[in-house]
Amino acid sequence: MSVNLRIPGPTPCPDDVLQAMSRQMINHRGPEFAEIVGRITDGLKTLFETKNDVLTLTSAGTGAMESAVVNTLSPGDRALVVSIGVFGNRFADICRTYGVNVDTLDFEQGTAADPERVAEALKADATYKAVLVTHNETSTGVTNDLGAIAKAIRGVRPQILVLVDAISSLGSLPLPVDAWDLDVVLTGSQKGWMVPPGMAMVSVSKRAWEAIAATKSPRYYFDYTKAKSFLEKGQTPWTPAVSVYFAMDVALRTLLAEGLPRIHARHARIGQMTRDGVKALGLKLLADERVASNTVTAVRVPDGVDGAALNKLMRTEYNTVLAGGQGPLAGKIFRIGHLGLVTEADIRACLDALRLALPRVGFAPVAA
Repeated sequence: MSVNLRIPGPTPCPDDVLQAMSRQMINHRGPEFAEIVGRITDGLKTLFETKNDVLTLTSAGTGAMESAVVNTLSPGDRALVVSIGVFGNRFADICRTYGVNVDTLDFEQGTAADPERVAEALKADATYKAVLVTHNETSTGVTNDLGAIAKAIRGVRPQILVLVDAISSLGSLPLPVDAWDLDVVLTGSQKGWMVPPGMAMVSVSKRAWEAIAATKSPRYYFDYTKAKSFLEKGQTPWTPAVSVYFAMDVALRTLLAEGLPRIHARHARIGQMTRDGVKALGLKLLADERVASNTVTAVRVPDGVDGAALNKLMRTEYNTVLAGGQGPLAGKIFRIGHLGLVTEADIRACLDALRLALPRVGFAPVAA
């Protein structure tokens, strides 16, 4: 029996994507690679809904987050980080590592950021150079209303930089980069893109390029200016993960053929199915359903149940791999990923396994 991998990344990959990775290596400075990276760049621009530059980096998503910071912010700059969980806090930690003075606007885990509070923070301090925000917080299963946040930001500071972690949202959830006037938006191949880990993708606005030209943070591997200049030649500055580029080339064909409206509708449908199924088992969601993510569902571990024991039982006896909680939510929630290559049958199988496993770890739902 195959494993039902229900974590929010790395996600399962289609067979043709995996087969593409078995191709023999090619010259990453040659014409064949130039054609591949050109197709990838064009496809990403379509799915990012942007006319901005889109760069590809051989990196995990955290590397993309670091790249956004070191290219646009200098030591001593002030930045506002909007955090609703572990990955918002990670953005703040990266800023501090590079000497950026960070104020963190925290919201209770399981809730979304309030655009009005973001605007108030900007009104109270005119020295911020950038706002950093996570679109979809994987650690809590919450999606921020990024469009409303961006509008609130621009209403106070039209020219401030807006840097967005869209690692677990782009390619799955609506995120029109240009329509929302976002400056640096980053994602990773191992999420909704249905590709193994190894590629980070970043869109860079004209406003961001102006900041990059003046930024004094040290950078070498993650230098956007180098990446752009090499892309013009159909190359990357450093040796890329060639096999991942093969995979992305194939995956993008599938995503572009499906089209953004159908991609978004599919994730919304399966996200709702997951939440409904979890509640039908007598379990409680962490997130308010009005802001619940359509790529990952966070479920409260019931009182008296050992979350680690549940996850182990699901993995070892029901071939279903769930994600645990992170940070302060470790042991308090488990998470079901439903992004990228996922079907209703995958979710039904996960819910059926939970129905069998929960009584074995001591869960008895309270009668309504």
